[in-house]
Amino acid sequence: MRNLLSLLVSLMLLGGAAGHLAAQTATPVISYNTQFHPTLARRGMVVSQDKHASEAGLEILRMGGNAIDAAVATGFALAVTHPQAGNLGGGGFMLIYLKSEDRVIALDYREMAPRAASRDMFLNAGGDVDNRRARFSMQSSGVPGTVMGLTDAQAKYGALPLSAVMAPAVRLADEGFIMNWALSASLSRYRERLGADPVSLKQYFKADGSPYQQGELFQQPDLAKTLTEIAAKGAAGFYQGWVADRIVETMKSSDGLIRHEDLLNYVAKERDAISGTFRDYSVVAMPPPSSGGVHVVQMLNVLEGWDLKSLGHNSASYIHRLTESMKYAYADRSKYLGDPDFFKVPITALTDKGYAGTIRGKIKLDAATPSTDIAPAPELPDESKDTTHFSTMDAAGNMVSNTYTLNFSYGNGRTVAGAGFLLNNEMDDFSAKPGTPNGFGLIGGVANAIEPGKRPLSSMTPVLLFKDGQPVMATGSPGGSTIITAVLQTVLNVMEFDMNAATATARPRIHHQWFPDRLILEPGHSVDTRLLLAAMGHSVSAVASYNEGERVLGATMTIIRRPDGLIAGSADPRRPGAYAAAY
Repeated sequence: MRNLLSLLVSLMLLGGAAGHLAAQTATPVISYNTQFHPTLARRGMVVSQDKHASEAGLEILRMGGNAIDAAVATGFALAVTHPQAGNLGGGGFMLIYLKSEDRVIALDYREMAPRAASRDMFLNAGGDVDNRRARFSMQSSGVPGTVMGLTDAQAKYGALPLSAVMAPAVRLADEGFIMNWALSASLSRYRERLGADPVSLKQYFKADGSPYQQGELFQQPDLAKTLTEIAAKGAAGFYQGWVADRIVETMKSSDGLIRHEDLLNYVAKERDAISGTFRDYSVVAMPPPSSGGVHVVQMLNVLEGWDLKSLGHNSASYIHRLTESMKYAYADRSKYLGDPDFFKVPITALTDKGYAGTIRGKIKLDAATPSTDIAPAPELPDESKDTTHFSTMDAAGNMVSNTYTLNFSYGNGRTVAGAGFLLNNEMDDFSAKPGTPNGFGLIGGVANAIEPGKRPLSSMTPVLLFKDGQPVMATGSPGGSTIITAVLQTVLNVMEFDMNAATATARPRIHHQWFPDRLILEPGHSVDTRLLLAAMGHSVSAVASYNEGERVLGATMTIIRRPDGLIAGSADPRRPGAYAAAY
């Protein structure tokens, strides 16, 4: 009876999807035996957390743009329609695969600490972290990187003029769009935080301070002016001129640190991607200051030593092995990961298959190891939840996997006066004090300490998969500290269990991050599996988020190129409004 009810609810989730797997609820119930069907396309696809943004990217593909153009159009559109995480005032990571050159570009446009930042800037007189200042003050904002990252990518690898690529975003801000339930509910939920800033209150609420309701027109004229300036002048339209003046004025009004010099000195960096293998797949992921790429490869190396398929998907034995691998990866994250421009990250050692074998040998197959008994590796061989992700793919085989963020939902809640965009609170992603958890419960050390010009460590994990030299998959997820494990399980579902895009996306997930020592299981896992895991010594929990009380883990946006040449994609049903646009 329980499986039958689960199947019925799953079918209800898929009902009326009109060719896409769109979210209808924040807590889907997934049947073990249900095979979900992805969206299919021949020419191109865009998958994001918002329908307007996905359709903006698809509009650009139809105009003759490539996957990079579509990604940039989607990114700027999300800044209009998904202000929780879509942004001009944040930063992120983009993986670009150019089929004609058979080359992957790892573009780091993560925020940078302002010149006036210092290691102990968030410590109070007693030497403890002042979390309010670290997360919600103007000092919590790093120098934004999104505009530089998106415009750099488009200028170097796009096919259309920037003005054409940004036209959908400008139109959505200027003419407005019909408020959907997801955004209306989100704005209502964060009314107190946003309402504390008069500029944000004016930007996102009606004149009387009430929230916009589903079905009402929502226009953002100040944001439209900023987008128009960027469309005409590129990055200079943001980091110089009147927009830069507005940023600095807003900073000075509330003891913020960003100045014109910080904006002029911002650079997006192309880095060498992390690469690994799992069975006959090649895995390409974002390098530091993303921690996700290193640790996805590290965990895959550990897990490759077992026949996972024979254990059964989401069986207690399978979940136990996943969990123990996660503990060791997050322990290493706390010590060894940071901005590689400031700290030598031992990438080769952490992603070495021999090191993975050492970890595998420590894992007991019938009992959980307490997190207190696991520490970062003492020696190695020589050598952010409120994000959003989108993926694009075109007919030529180019693909993009992009994750960007403001950190918390709506960043620090402060809007730049006259420019219409929110500021990030990414400075909280640094280790304000070694050993003290950040807003997502993650522990960091000296490698991620605050320094001027440094980029904070991130969990954002865009990933690309290849097989037999051909592009196969682009995926990634929001979810703060749960991003890495959500992406890991999605790629395992494809590589090890041969699932299609929709099924790989919909299956229930787990999460463990070393500390706190608890194993989180989404709804959809069987009671007997939970009992078996508890008997092994796992502390099993159903609460997925460390700061929001949610019961879901991540929201992957996945595109797969099938052997028959068709493009298959799925937007995660865990997030309302997610949409796969295809033609």
